[in-house]
Amino acid sequence: MRKLIVDHRAEGQRLNKYLGHYLDAAPQSFIYKMLRKKNIKYNGAKADGSEILSPGDYIEIYMAEETIAKFRNNKNEDEISRNSFAGNDAAAKLKKNIAADNVGSSPLDGTGIIYEDSDIIILNKPVGMLSQKARPEDYSLNERIVDYYNGRDDRDTIFTPSVCNRLDRNTSGIILAGMSYKGTRILSQMLKERTIRKYYLTIVKGNVKHCATIKGFLAKKETHNQVVIYQTREQAMENGIEHPAYIETAYTPIKHGTVDDGKRRYEVTLLKVELITGKTHQIRAHLRSVGHPILGDGKYGHKDVNAYMRKEFGLKNQLLHAYEIVFPENVDKLSEELSGKTFKAELPAEFRNVSEALF
Repeated sequence: MRKLIVDHRAEGQRLNKYLGHYLDAAPQSFIYKMLRKKNIKYNGAKADGSEILSPGDYIEIYMAEETIAKFRNNKNEDEISRNSFAGNDAAAKLKKNIAADNVGSSPLDGTGIIYEDSDIIILNKPVGMLSQKARPEDYSLNERIVDYYNGRDDRDTIFTPSVCNRLDRNTSGIILAGMSYKGTRILSQMLKERTIRKYYLTIVKGNVKHCATIKGFLAKKETHNQVVIYQTREQAMENGIEHPAYIETAYTPIKHGTVDDGKRRYEVTLLKVELITGKTHQIRAHLRSVGHPILGDGKYGHKDVNAYMRKEFGLKNQLLHAYEIVFPENVDKLSEELSGKTFKAELPAEFRNVSEALF
């Protein structure tokens, strides 16, 4: 028999989800069968899997250790857990041996940790790094966070962390990730309800003179990794888009400058953009739709300006940086110190150098 003690990191999770993470190689039908037969008990009693976990709850698994190991993919973690429940120091020794096999640079090298606690982590993603893998062989920021988490002393072997927001590969800046079930759930809820305010810095073509909030409807092209912006839902539907996504983007001009490629002079503006809704390529496509494409953007940018930026600065990606987030006042369920707090991500050197040259 193995006994699992629930701590604060799994607070609010359903029992069946918790068991699905722990017995990650077992089908859900097997887990429900074990619950029905009382081979798995919750707080000493029969359970159906819908129970909501609280710190201090306990789960008893009445199976042979070989059976439990069979239904767990991570054999090292399985051995750690088994030795931990056996009440000896073998688990600590095994952790030390596993860590020794993985000596080297931190998985988060190249990113900046802006904030971290037991429930969440806030990172500054560099240009060129995927937020989540696009192919099985990719090593994205999400996998880096998992590897980093597995090296923490306070990790929960059942829980797997994940990013809660995404940025395009060549967009830098703030990424939020849950480091506990509670942290993931609350972050995801706040992002869904748009109570976390998100701001970006970007440099666009054109002289943007006034603050504005632009609205529209976004649809993804089926044959290209691009999106199209329509001013109205009716316009989108006239073009065969049945369910366009509503988008809203606000921006404030900060500085104005010029770009001269020898043939023509272009005005440029440094903008602070608030992402009110959050859809794929929203800022990039939305700004282009109003005549202000982002400098360096190969997908939505201005061809001639981009050519000049490549020649003059070696710029190969869009100048778009997730610069700032502001938490709402009422996040005490996650952490009191996050309530109303503002976090900023330092600009990449390339963005900073271009900005200094243009403005």
